[in-house]
Amino acid sequence: MRSSTIDRELRLEREFSKQKSRREKKKEKPQKYSTSNKVKIIFTYLFRLGILGIIILLFLLYGPYNGFRDWLITTAMTTMTHQYFATWFYNDEIINSVLDRNKVIETNETTDTSLIDTDSSYATSGNYKNEYERQILERDPKNNDYKIINISGKGYSGYLVAVYDPSRIKTVVTAKLGSSGQYLTTMAENNDALIAINGGGFNDPNFNSTGGSPLGITVTNGKYVTTASYKGSGGLMGFTEDDKFVLGKMTVTEAKKMKIRDAVTFGPFLIVNGKSSEVLGNGGWGTAPRTAIGQRKDGIVLFLVVDGRTASKPGADMDDLIEIMENYGAYNAANLDGGTSSVLVVNNTIVNDPIDSTGAHKTRPISTGFIVTKDDSDDSDHSVVESKLK
Repeated sequence: MRSSTIDRELRLEREFSKQKSRREKKKEKPQKYSTSNKVKIIFTYLFRLGILGIIILLFLLYGPYNGFRDWLITTAMTTMTHQYFATWFYNDEIINSVLDRNKVIETNETTDTSLIDTDSSYATSGNYKNEYERQILERDPKNNDYKIINISGKGYSGYLVAVYDPSRIKTVVTAKLGSSGQYLTTMAENNDALIAINGGGFNDPNFNSTGGSPLGITVTNGKYVTTASYKGSGGLMGFTEDDKFVLGKMTVTEAKKMKIRDAVTFGPFLIVNGKSSEVLGNGGWGTAPRTAIGQRKDGIVLFLVVDGRTASKPGADMDDLIEIMENYGAYNAANLDGGTSSVLVVNNTIVNDPIDSTGAHKTRPISTGFIVTKDDSDDSDHSVVESKLK
């Protein structure tokens, strides 16, 4: 009887050991997933990631922080071709409210030309009041045309060109006026230009214009090639017969009275008679590639072209342009057409890096530009952009 009991106990013990061993082996065995299970896991992961992305996007678009919303609306509404980035998400009331909080308040003055002395002599050495002044005035006497200066700031990089003889600055207009624009390189070559930047704005119905119809008044070599009215920010900007850069909201009659010889129309005005415009928020123009033009009290003209549309350098806003122009001593300055239109051409070669809205490194046809004409004594310093020239 005792032997039978012992045998049962031994059998039970062996069976328990076997079960324990099977359980331990099952634990050690890696879990295998079928193809359908793998798909379910991946789909679940992507779904959760997508939900998280939507939540973040909705927070940026409609959350309590308005920085992203203001940036999106102001940037989209000034690109002209991609306003749908704003209108998809916001109604007119919200868009108008954002634009009203982000705008440039101009001084509403017209340039006082008596305050500009184009007969000033420029010091080429000596004590300068700051580094910006030194960059403008310190130059090789042989380089009598212009000086190219690298500039950079938080979110942008580009070039500032100091033009020492404003009498050689002219307006160029597309040869296909009223029909289509031209690339600035073509206009520069056709007009024998040393250097060129893009000019004023142009009509863009349905956001598909080819740049053939400039805004407002356009004057080239004393000829008024367009005389349309203009109600946007800024106004006429151009040079008088005595080479002074003028900004003003004026009619054709007023422009002729001021003896404007070369001009385009756009804005906003950044500095007039030494008084900078007030910028609310980001100025209503967002962040993008920019072009601007100005003149110092000593008559030196400043061409500014700023690149953008990259992850690390999205571009400049109106505050940036005003700051740069103030630093380099501009007494009158204005914003020109920007975005894909922002181009600096030297010796018929684009030296900045224009990027269009698709991310392609290219510019677009435009309607007008400012150039520096050639003369017999040209000996300009191209060292800053030498590696980019043909």
